Amino acid sequence: MDLIQEFKERELLAQCTNLEAVEQLLKNKKFTFYIGFDPTADSLHIGHFMQMKTIKYFQEAGHRAIALFGGGTTMVGDPTGKTDMRKMLSREEIENNIVSFKKQAAKYIDVSEGKAIFVNNADWLCELNYVEFLREVGVHYTINRMLAAESVKSRLEKGLTFLEFNYMLMQGYDFYKLYNDYDCILQLGGDDQWSNIISGVELIRRKDAKEAYGMTFAILPDASGKKMGKTEKNAVWIDPDKTLPYDFYQFWRNTADSLVIKYMKMLTRMSMEEIKEFEGYRDNKINIAKERLAFEVTKIVHNEDEAKKAQEAAKALFAAGKSGSSSNENMPTTILTEDNFIDGKISILDLLTVGKLALSKSEAKRLIDQGGIYIGEEKITQYSFAAGKSQIEEKDLIIKKGKKIFHRFICE
Repeated sequence: MDLIQEFKERELLAQCTNLEAVEQLLKNKKFTFYIGFDPTADSLHIGHFMQMKTIKYFQEAGHRAIALFGGGTTMVGDPTGKTDMRKMLSREEIENNIVSFKKQAAKYIDVSEGKAIFVNNADWLCELNYVEFLREVGVHYTINRMLAAESVKSRLEKGLTFLEFNYMLMQGYDFYKLYNDYDCILQLGGDDQWSNIISGVELIRRKDAKEAYGMTFAILPDASGKKMGKTEKNAVWIDPDKTLPYDFYQFWRNTADSLVIKYMKMLTRMSMEEIKEFEGYRDNKINIAKERLAFEVTKIVHNEDEAKKAQEAAKALFAAGKSGSSSNENMPTTILTEDNFIDGKISILDLLTVGKLALSKSEAKRLIDQGGIYIGEEKITQYSFAAGKSQIEEKDLIIKKGKKIFHRFICE
């Protein structure tokens, strides 16, 4: 099967500036393409993984990848899909995030010589003379065209800063730069980047009278239909310290019935024939498909051993019943030290934050108020609840968050 056909069958392909031409390129020529990643956090998330997976598809077909890390564009901020301006990061924060991105990216794509290039657009964007940039690049953009772009139009009512308004020009210039320096002729990205990608294709045509191409891929949706991203509460991180492999597995195990097959197509490398076997699964049988989905995605993102551990822990917890009393060694575990205790006790708020079941004590309080925290069969209703060190030393403490998330606490 050719690459475009596979993208269509897996519901991945969204738009292309010239699909027929790209299909011919894929059949007749080895070329260089690129995908950009703005390092706005210290870890890749599942949306980035989708793009890494796309890079892998093209690499396996023999094409050279450029992974562009937006050290320059992140200083401006992409307004796409945002109702407010992104948090401004320092140059040092951005550079540290790029180090993490590169390390993680190397796990999912082929970085051997000739297969991939890592570049940082700060190397050219931060050195530009603004007046020269406006004369050489800005002259090729019309305000009318930019205002029509969805990434800009959706923000006009609430307010779009002039800082962010420059983002489209900068991304367009990135493509122009890579086209001239690396003979890069194709930019890939999520479908929310369509306007930004077109800006680069058009800039190359206007400045050099040459044709380059853009292709976008379907956005991974959550159950509400929103983009699964990193700044929303539905963030799923690639870093095992931010989203534990067990929690990662459980996230996909709890997929809405309507999304199981779509996720199988978009996220895994299962054959289409095998995926079709699961399409008719309904009611309790759909859980078999969910377990397979969770295992396959965890195996790709982490490894098969972690996927097996997560699967075994999930089954052990299910077998243990609603009490969540299982002390399976593969359950996510936090080791408490002497420093975690005050007068031999640790509060429920500290347990939830230390175990990363809540990002803050405010969130921990909300979880308690919502009735979502249990220790054994006991629902925790008071912020003042505390567990004794001697009790935890005698018997592991297991907290249940909601219906599906279990976390074990042990003493050092």
